[in-house]
Amino acid sequence: MDEYYAEVLPNDKAEVVKRVQGDAPVAMVGDGINDAPALVQADVGIAIGSGTDVAIGSADIVLVRNDPRDVAEVLSLSRRTYSKMRQNLVFATGYNAVAIPLAAGVLSGFGIVLSPAMGAVLMSASTILVAINARLLR
Repeated sequence: MDEYYAEVLPNDKAEVVKRVQGDAPVAMVGDGINDAPALVQADVGIAIGSGTDVAIGSADIVLVRNDPRDVAEVLSLSRRTYSKMRQNLVFATGYNAVAIPLAAGVLSGFGIVLSPAMGAVLMSASTILVAINARLLR
């Protein structure tokens, strides 16, 4: 991070966020009524959990504790979550690309037939594997 802004007047916070957004995505951390417009303007608005209801309602993310170090942890968690979502999407798409044609009998001319019951079992197994992969996020 090359720069940060602090002690910005309440009326100028949203304008500062808007100006910086031209260069890069912006995250704004705040806890008060005066922060709400900037939290809405930011690409990611992060409210401190002990903040005002207006700030909490305006934010994309609410930190439960009052520890600003949680911002780094929440960003790391969101990256890992997005990665798991992509993995599960690739897995499910690949599975369906193979299993649905097999269940439809595309390879029945070669003696490969997938019964509907077996298709249901494999679909359940696919769901279980995706769920296990998601649980690995912990």
